[in-house]
Order: sequence, then C-alpha cells, then structure tokens
Amino acid sequence: MANTRRGFLQTGAALAAGLAGAGSVLAGEQAAQPPVPAPVQVPKIKFGNVEIGRVVLGVNPLYGWAHYNNTLGTMMAEWYTQERVLAVLHQCESYGINGYNFADKHRAPQDWARFQAEGGKMQLIIQVLEGDDSADLVKRYKPLALQRQGEVTDKAYLEGKLDTVKEWCKRTRDTGVLVGVGTHRPRIIAQIEDEGWDVDFYAGCVYERTRTPEEWRKALNGELMEMAGDIYMQSDPQRMYKVLRQTKKQCFAFKILAAGRITGQGVEQAFRTAFECIKPNDGVYVGMFPRIQDQVKENAEIVCRILNHA
Repeated sequence: MANTRRGFLQTGAALAAGLAGAGSVLAGEQAAQPPVPAPVQVPKIKFGNVEIGRVVLGVNPLYGWAHYNNTLGTMMAEWYTQERVLAVLHQCESYGINGYNFADKHRAPQDWARFQAEGGKMQLIIQVLEGDDSADLVKRYKPLALQRQGEVTDKAYLEGKLDTVKEWCKRTRDTGVLVGVGTHRPRIIAQIEDEGWDVDFYAGCVYERTRTPEEWRKALNGELMEMAGDIYMQSDPQRMYKVLRQTKKQCFAFKILAAGRITGQGVEQAFRTAFECIKPNDGVYVGMFPRIQDQVKENAEIVCRILNHA
C-alpha cells in the first residue's frame, strides 16, 4: 500500500509539473509560452523535412487499448481523463518526445484540439484504420505522416488482399504526406520490399501477435494459449528487428515492452535491445501509462542514457 501510494503521489507531482510547464490546463487557459524543456532531451532523427524524437508516443494506453486484458484496458480508459491525456502530451513534448502515433478514434480528436489550443505542438504520425479517409485526415489534422494500421495490413495479408494496402499507399501518396505501412508480421515488410512499393517508412511490431490459430499451434508445439490475440513470444523480436534493419527505409519498432509485460530492469534492456537492433535513423513507438510511476520521465532518461553513451 505504501509503495502504491508513494508511486501515485510521485506520478501526480510529475503530471502537475507537466501542466505547469504548458499552462493551466485544468483552468482551461491557453499556454502563453511553450513548455519548459526538461533536463534531458530525447535525441532526434530526421523524418521527412522535420526532426522528431527517436521515441514517439504511442496512442494505445491513452484510450484503453491495453493489449493485455479488458480489466487493464478499462483502468486505462477510466484513469486517462482529458486532463491526464493533455498532461502526458505536454510532458512528452518537454522531454523532446515530439512525435505522436495518433488514431482518429473515441475522444482523441477533442483531446488533440484542446492540446493545440493550449499551445501544444507535436508531429502526428496517424494510424489509418479501416473506413478512415486519408484525404480527410490530412485536411483535418495536417499530419506529418499516415500509416496503414498494422491490424488492417495483417488482415488484408491473411485474406490474400495485400494489394488493397498497396492501392491505399498509392492514393495516400497524392495527399502529400509521408506514407507508411504498419504490420505485426516481418514477412509482410519483406514482401513489400521485394515488390518495390512506393512507401516512405514501416512500423513493425516486434511481437507477431496476429498469428492464426494454426500458426500459433505450430509456434507453440501444438498448444494453444488463452487470449490468443495477445501472446508475446520472447523469440519474436529478433525476427522483426532483422527485417527492419535490412531495409533502407526508415522504420519504427513498436510494442518493444510487450504491451507492459516487460517491467523493472527489463525495461532498460528492452530499450537497449531495440536501439542496438534498429538503424541509427529509426525510432520506436512507446505507449505510456503513468498511473503508478512517471513513465515519461523514466523512459526519456533511459533512452538518453543508452543513446548518449552509444
């Protein structure tokens, strides 16, 4: 109980600091000044015509997409009020995490509008879901990049319709933003590379969590586990990292912490493995849920330790 209470108070102080640096969010005031830079700044990479931090904020925890179980997802959604979403966005910006892997779902559009009204500035890499209109997203959000969501890509692949993703890339190219493909399957990136698609970047989940039941049985020696959609095998990451490293296109690795399954000292090792395995101009998407500990600060400090001493 004491540890939980202390963690909660520390997180509250961190969130308050983020709010203070960005203006009075709770009072509904616009930020008169940009957020005060934190003591450490996540190193940058060139992406398109701008520089973004090598850590990009992942959207999933902000709206309860836990990829763990429904209980945790509900806790995330309930804890992440609009004020807390905004606090994390502003705090990320203060640490140089100025990219956001956004999704146009639920309350996200309203939260983003308020963040901008308060002076927040982050580069959007939008996940484009089934039914989303690329031209409309570009018109409304003016993002840096659009990325076909990994679930959509994998579904098309399994149905033998990967060409629909290729056609989406062609249409999206006409919008004038960077074009990317997300997937949980290394072989999809390898196929796209072999076929020479006109894309700018890839987002690769380091855990192949969209295997079919037959593929899971093969991988697990005939066994099936509960919650087959969210099994995380320790042997998976190196397969994705190998593909990301081999392509000349920029890449973003995601779920490097196995959707929160990696904790404690394993977190720094997971970051270290990621940056050792991807290219110097690649980055990572990382979701954050600072309910117990200040994950924004901790992740930024870990990444700076790794990259500044590489």
